[in-house]
Amino acid sequence: MTALNQIFDPSKRDVKRLQKTADKILALESETASLSDNALRNKTHVFRERLKNGETVDHLIVEAFAVVREAAYRAIGLKPFLVQLIGGLVLHEGNIAEMKTGEGKTLVAALPTYLNALEGKGVFVVTVNDYLARRDRELMGKIHEFLGLRVGLVISGQSSEEKRQAYAADVVYGTNNEFGFDYLRDNMVLSLDGQVQRGLHYAIIDEVDSVLVDEARTPLIIAAPGEPESKLYRLANRFVKMLKKEDYEKDEKLKSVQLTETGIRRAEMFFSVDNLADIVNMELFHCINKALYAHKMMQLDKDYIVAGGEVVIIDEFTGRTMPGRRFSDGLHQAIEAKENVQVNAETQTIATITFQNYFRMFDKLAGMTGTAKTEEDEFSSIYNLNVITIPTNKPMIRIDHEDEIYATEAAKFKAVTKDVLKRHQKGQPVLIGTVSIEKSEELSGYLQREGIEHTVLNAKYHELEAEIISKAGQAGAVTISTNMAGRGTDIGLDEAARKLGGLYVIGTERHESRRIDNQLRGRSGRQGDPGESRFYLSLEDPLLRIFGDERIKKLSETIDLQEGEAITSKMLTKGIENAQKKLESKNFDDRKNVLKYDNVMNRQREIIYNQRQKVLDGEEIHDQILSMGQRIFESVLDIFMSGPIADHWDIEGLKEAFGKSFFPETDFCFVDILESREALEQEISVLFNAHLEKLSAALGRKKRDALEREILLKTVDMAWMDHIDNMDQLKQGIGLRSYGQNDPVKEYTKEGFAMFDEMVQEIQENTIRTLLRCQADMTIADRSY
Repeated sequence: MTALNQIFDPSKRDVKRLQKTADKILALESETASLSDNALRNKTHVFRERLKNGETVDHLIVEAFAVVREAAYRAIGLKPFLVQLIGGLVLHEGNIAEMKTGEGKTLVAALPTYLNALEGKGVFVVTVNDYLARRDRELMGKIHEFLGLRVGLVISGQSSEEKRQAYAADVVYGTNNEFGFDYLRDNMVLSLDGQVQRGLHYAIIDEVDSVLVDEARTPLIIAAPGEPESKLYRLANRFVKMLKKEDYEKDEKLKSVQLTETGIRRAEMFFSVDNLADIVNMELFHCINKALYAHKMMQLDKDYIVAGGEVVIIDEFTGRTMPGRRFSDGLHQAIEAKENVQVNAETQTIATITFQNYFRMFDKLAGMTGTAKTEEDEFSSIYNLNVITIPTNKPMIRIDHEDEIYATEAAKFKAVTKDVLKRHQKGQPVLIGTVSIEKSEELSGYLQREGIEHTVLNAKYHELEAEIISKAGQAGAVTISTNMAGRGTDIGLDEAARKLGGLYVIGTERHESRRIDNQLRGRSGRQGDPGESRFYLSLEDPLLRIFGDERIKKLSETIDLQEGEAITSKMLTKGIENAQKKLESKNFDDRKNVLKYDNVMNRQREIIYNQRQKVLDGEEIHDQILSMGQRIFESVLDIFMSGPIADHWDIEGLKEAFGKSFFPETDFCFVDILESREALEQEISVLFNAHLEKLSAALGRKKRDALEREILLKTVDMAWMDHIDNMDQLKQGIGLRSYGQNDPVKEYTKEGFAMFDEMVQEIQENTIRTLLRCQADMTIADRSY
């Protein structure tokens, strides 16, 4: 950072401001240390009483943080130091604390968690997997429980009752996936006792960049089985395997692949169709395109693995598997056909939300990570979160060497092996980062041939992650890992390793995001430990080959690197960083674009879920049902009795519409003897009320109200499910509007809300129709509500 940047760096100003508060907290150390356990615990009661009497949590900051600091020491033997207090203050203010690996972020979160939990509205502490959620709950939970707070844990596989109890606690530890899915499930239940979450008050997200940036484009989806398996996926798979290079064109930069004219003609011959682009062949064309993408763009052991006969997605940013997630729009089925496992039925989305929109619903949001500064514009513009860099407790002494660049991947791996052998012989621990399972296993072969004992950590062996990482800092340890080693668990050094120079981190490829590279480097040099890092690259690496700027391309064309020869160049390293910056900017634009579309669905989701919640909360809806019926009947009359001239009315059509949709035709015969629309409206109203009165007599008012609620909720859910599908189809083709000089997002918004209005009308019609049909079946009196 230049001197000018240091002067105007807002992080430094914020840290300086917050340090004054932190100093006040430290000044209370002797006072809080003198309290007995009971007296310290009683502070929770005192604080809550003060909140009831009109004070805010901001009035309690200094005292509450001092209490947590002392409680942490007594409960788990750790006492937050100055920079951790500053980090906690950043989180309390609703911002992102960027803290280097090993600086104790988990303990930092305990400070604002306690303070905000005093309000009694619940605090969510969000982690990226069940293991970390359970670990943090067990360790940090001791602090909160020492101070009299209730602590809950939300992980996959729990029953609804277990989750309900967990969410009722003052502090809840859990994963971003489970929190999001529980929100969706809560908005699908038919009664209040089926809901588990309570209000979204305050959330602290660990690894916030992973959750709010890396996973921003991947929505959470609850789906139901849709169409049965299509044989077309297997046929399309057979066809794509026969293709030659001239039959398709691939753009690695845009991550796209499509058939050429030659390929289209070959497809038409293979499938015996005259015109592949004809609308009747739309499903076939779709399956072929997905099969083509599955074969030419998706890689086994990089994008997914096959485990237990199933295709399991690998998160490109963390290297971890994502069980239960499926690629959308038929891609998952195409990969299943490619890998010759069971092709499962396509699903229909019942409920969906992005992490962007879920976490923006919280009253207050905060996050922490070791790497957020490169994405601070995104955090600010989308989430209104400032990134504040917290200084390390001890100076960073890790040595970051210049990148070494080789002509070929093979030369690069040989150089890595040679370096590892040299370090291993003296006993220095080495951690080698790779971008995929395939590369981790390929490099493992190189080390095996040199007789270097090592451990491999990737998505195939993820259940051993904590154990492998915990030993990676011991003298003599050599660990090969995908991005899994970049987050979550600290790598501690033993004394011998510390004397040998600490952990040596080797990166074997640059990632599209600088943050992922920084996370790998950050495994070394924690808490003032010694350490080193170096990246080995080759001109064949995808980032350099596909996205490199002119300097890199010119270099690859002009220099003649001999086998095993490397270059180090600050200019070249700068070129690589520029390529990463361009990709980060492109990915940011992609995420902003996704958010623009999802914001439309989000506004509609909020309307539906808010109305749905009012029904669940017991809001009186019988009068709404009466009004609903009146509106629907009037709209039907408008269709068949438009205009003032009675001769122009379609009375037969009116009788058929009402008879088929709402009332038995025998009940509706009175229409023939009425002379005005007003008289007809009156008779329909009488008939509708009479039906509802019969329903009340058969069930009683309480059961009738319960029936009306159930019918309305089920009707809403069915309509919403179809609406999600319709909106998705609208989005698929809306991009074409840009060719007509129209803004696709504006067009999507306009048409999307027109479709939403139609859905609301459909909900009202189907609710009244179903209610009237239920009344006709008097066995309904036997139902229990």
